[in-house]
Amino acid sequence: MTQFTVRTERFEDPAPPDGVLLDFAPGSPRATVQAGLGLFRSFTPTRPAADLMVMALGAYITDRVSERSRTKDAWTRDLSLGFPTQDVVAWPVEAAQEMLRFLTGDRWALRPRSQQSPPLPRASGDGQGQVAAEGVCLFSGGLDSLCGVIDLLEENPEQRLCLLSHYEGGQASTAQTRLFRQLRAHYGPRVVSLRLFLRPAHAQPFQARPLPHGRETTTRSRSLMFLCTALAIASSISPHVPVYLPENGYIGVNVPLTRARTGSLSTRTTHPHYLGLLEQVKQAIGVPNPLVNPYRLKTKGEMLTCSRNQPLLRQLAQDSISCSHPEAARYAERPQGNCGYCFPCLIRRASMAQAGWDRAEHYAWDALTDPELLDPESGRSADLRAVLAGTRPGRPTSDILRNGPLPRGERKAYIDVWRRGGAEVRAWITAGARGQLAQLLEHTS
Repeated sequence: MTQFTVRTERFEDPAPPDGVLLDFAPGSPRATVQAGLGLFRSFTPTRPAADLMVMALGAYITDRVSERSRTKDAWTRDLSLGFPTQDVVAWPVEAAQEMLRFLTGDRWALRPRSQQSPPLPRASGDGQGQVAAEGVCLFSGGLDSLCGVIDLLEENPEQRLCLLSHYEGGQASTAQTRLFRQLRAHYGPRVVSLRLFLRPAHAQPFQARPLPHGRETTTRSRSLMFLCTALAIASSISPHVPVYLPENGYIGVNVPLTRARTGSLSTRTTHPHYLGLLEQVKQAIGVPNPLVNPYRLKTKGEMLTCSRNQPLLRQLAQDSISCSHPEAARYAERPQGNCGYCFPCLIRRASMAQAGWDRAEHYAWDALTDPELLDPESGRSADLRAVLAGTRPGRPTSDILRNGPLPRGERKAYIDVWRRGGAEVRAWITAGARGQLAQLLEHTS
């Protein structure tokens, strides 16, 4: 089991702990966790929320530098993470380990240790209430988060929102900036933006122990890092300020399209069971801010068609990025942006078709007509073929139940949104399929 240790102080320790050191000091060349200082100068969280955030940041970097390909099954890792906290006794270690196990598919051992000094840099002034907002909303640059922000602002004309984004560069970062500027132009000071720049640092001579060179690309723990940072920001305003995570229910339950995609290709980043475990953990350590997903029982298409400002959403939608690999088109000398063939892009196109907004020219590849996307040798056919199999009529309810526990009282509602989401995608493909795709569709009906 690889040992990882988050340090936020005592970088001069002559005998640092064994294993991988995650030295966290935003803006410092000595840090192995590279983080921009600007975000942390904007707010001062409560100590429990700060401790939760630091644990989540440590889990994310641990995830990023632990290559799954090096394990026996090329997936499941054994990871041990030590992190500072003011109250070791309050930490529900077993629940937190189960939360991470369900989220990433790995075996985690968490080791909280006592540290009385604050683990995060202090904001200027007293820091309390510096973020002027009544809610914090995750803002990835994708279509769901864009829809969520617009709906929240339209529902309550007095509400101010803080939009939190995470970036490491690339097309998603560009989309976040462009969309925020357009939202700001429409809603004015009712929207403010905070952006977290966080990634494993490159090796530097000042570091006590540089990180391993390899990088893992699956990044399942990003959801935890994102949510816990938002909770930290919300805690700095009031214990009642909610954190919104706008995500459609079909992707939320994210039932594997085929048995072969279980685990490796089916994320659980907003699965209700994972969010329930996070709720247990944060309540136990003293972070009462509510987590709210307004769309947990809606499909993506239903989100768009029920938007409270459809003209604005339609205008901005094409600037959003929903893609798993928006840089892929560059290598094929096609326009960068939404690729058009990954699972999130297929869901996106189906939802846009539901609203009457789908246009193939907005994607690097057209899944309905491009024969390359059905050629197993192309490397781009896996998701489309899986969608054809996974949205076939009559899939047994056991498929969704096998994927993870569903909340009591809402099981039927989650099953329904899963079926409606699959039908939404199937309807889009059926209406537009041509040639070989139409023939394959007949075989999976």
